[in-house]
Amino acid sequence: MLRCKGRARLRHSLTLASGLVENLCFSGIAYGWVSLVFVLKTDGYFSDLCNITVNSTKSGDIIMLSDGQPGNDIILYDCSGQDEQFSMVFTVASFCMNVVRFPLGYVFDRYGTLATRILAICLYTTGTLLIAVSCQEHSALLFPAISCLITSGMLFYMTNVQVGNLFDRHRSTVIAVYAGAFDSSAAVLLIVKVLYERGVSLHASFLVLANCSFIHVFRTLFLMPKTHIPYRLPDAYTYGVRCCGRRGNSGEERREEVGGVSMAQPRAKYMNSTESNEAEDTMFQGRTGPSRPDHTEPVVSFRSCVLSWFFLWHLVWVIVMQFCHFLFIATVNPVLNQLANRDQTLVSHYTNAFAFTQLCGVLCAPWNGLILDRHKGKPLAPGETNREADLRSSSLSLFLTSLQCLLFYVCFSTPLLPLQYLTFTLQVLNSAFIYGGHQAFLTIAFPSCHFGKLSGLMTSLSALVLLLQFPVLRLIKGLLRGDPFHANVCLTVLTLLTFIHPLHVYLHCRSLANQRRARAKQEVANSTQIRCDLCSAEMPLVS
Repeated sequence: MLRCKGRARLRHSLTLASGLVENLCFSGIAYGWVSLVFVLKTDGYFSDLCNITVNSTKSGDIIMLSDGQPGNDIILYDCSGQDEQFSMVFTVASFCMNVVRFPLGYVFDRYGTLATRILAICLYTTGTLLIAVSCQEHSALLFPAISCLITSGMLFYMTNVQVGNLFDRHRSTVIAVYAGAFDSSAAVLLIVKVLYERGVSLHASFLVLANCSFIHVFRTLFLMPKTHIPYRLPDAYTYGVRCCGRRGNSGEERREEVGGVSMAQPRAKYMNSTESNEAEDTMFQGRTGPSRPDHTEPVVSFRSCVLSWFFLWHLVWVIVMQFCHFLFIATVNPVLNQLANRDQTLVSHYTNAFAFTQLCGVLCAPWNGLILDRHKGKPLAPGETNREADLRSSSLSLFLTSLQCLLFYVCFSTPLLPLQYLTFTLQVLNSAFIYGGHQAFLTIAFPSCHFGKLSGLMTSLSALVLLLQFPVLRLIKGLLRGDPFHANVCLTVLTLLTFIHPLHVYLHCRSLANQRRARAKQEVANSTQIRCDLCSAEMPLVS
């Protein structure tokens, strides 16, 4: 038994470590778009959209844009069309990912981890291969390629969030660290950029990334469950190859080795037991959920979760900040070009600085996890449930995230090039806090059996708002003449809406605390009254 438990702990540790590597190196590489754009521009992608004006009328003049050789008499070149097309690639990709998140969340909840990760691997391999075979003449391949990469990365991250269930006391910290690793993986494209400047072609780099798919396949088969990792973990729960060298039969009993549950039981019973284990997480039940997998207690419906105030204000919180970050990624390159007066050496320097700060996302994320888990291991207040304690801790995390977003866009809206160092730092810090806090809040406030659907629905609904990126980008290019200053100021004001969510959670927790105190006082008063009545009844009658 001890040997089996030791192997289970080892498997949990390997799952945790490999998940960190997967998120750090693959899940969020599409968000390193700024570094990739610099390479794509150098290779001439969408260069046909640049308008060039020269002052030479001699026949045979040669125009060379990359050096100072003969014919270099260009007086004006306008590549705003090229910048707009690159921004459109990322905007379309992020929109497509958000639209399909709800059906993909349903796939995750209904069919489990294995099916979801197989789909993610296919999308990842397709995206990397499309970039590897693309060229200047086929620049349009970037649209499906980045869409596949950004969607596959989100699927990898979504399936990795449940790894936190293996470590109860550090659950939110694990989720936050994974979010930071997801954010830092954008630096992979910085490595691609640096290698490109040293002679390694873009196509070779992405062929290597495509071949890394075997890492995902290995992890999917041996270090991840077939269905889901429940919270809380049942006794002797295992996945992958069974401990003590035993393997399940693939014949009559068809024991599910990856999920740790015998498939001889009906699937509905498995789902009910999983839901009952997670009843403590739901915002609609004030009592502690059962820990036994065979205890079947009803769980609140998906519809009730969606119609709750928590879901509404969390949706606003996510939408506003996600819109700010996506628009920042889409416009930061032209903003740097404008502030640097199109000095490509200076633009490359700031692009590298931004990419290097993205590496720090994995270092910033644990701070949010520690904030969320700061109450773990401490005694609860009288009458307080674990869920209420988790919600109380989450309010501070949500507030700090909103404050970071506000400061981030204040700096980005200020047209000072050196100030963009602070912008990059705040963006990476805020991004790490957003994704970790977002996923952790969903696991705290709602039943985990609805996690995939709720996360997907929230992302899909935010896609409707992200459609505004298209007219905003058109507005910046047209009416604002390529200067996003006024648009950034409006978004800065819009970030004030995000403070409603942490305020609502705080007031909800304070209301619950007041109700507990009122119940305690009432119980004391009732107890005192009962004792008085008993004393009165026992007193001898005086004639």
